[in-house]
Amino acid sequence: MRGSVASFTLDTAAAGTVAAAATTAAALYLGHQRDRSPWAPLNAVSHITFGDEAARHTELSVRYTGTGAALNTAAMMAWAAIYTGAMRSMPRSTWPTAVCMGAAVSAAAYVTDYYVVPRRLTPGFEKRLDGRSLFVIYATLAAGLAAGWLMRPRPATR
Repeated sequence: MRGSVASFTLDTAAAGTVAAAATTAAALYLGHQRDRSPWAPLNAVSHITFGDEAARHTELSVRYTGTGAALNTAAMMAWAAIYTGAMRSMPRSTWPTAVCMGAAVSAAAYVTDYYVVPRRLTPGFEKRLDGRSLFVIYATLAAGLAAGWLMRPRPATR
């Protein structure tokens, strides 16, 4: 791996922040399209803390929406750290590499979220959104990771 811990942290923060903002925006939009409640998908994420009752709430609240947004952001930062580690191990960090790695990490996130972790630790979006919407969220995760990575200045590569 190349670079310092500070550089790794900044790369992770950039990728994670863009991914968190983008996936949150996508969830809000998709929730509004499906239920006329942009908050329902984010509230559903808080099922990790509050149980399945969280997914029934459709109103904006500190308890459900705030917790859901915080949990989603934490998850995006964790995936961004994995993404950053993978990108730093690549010989060149071109935009096609960034996009492909975003897709790979997003696919790993989907498999982990729905086939590896216990049901209580799933993202919760599935409680309020359909499969097409989940695809949009994970595609947005991929794009957000790549966009966050690409926005950071990099020294010229060989």
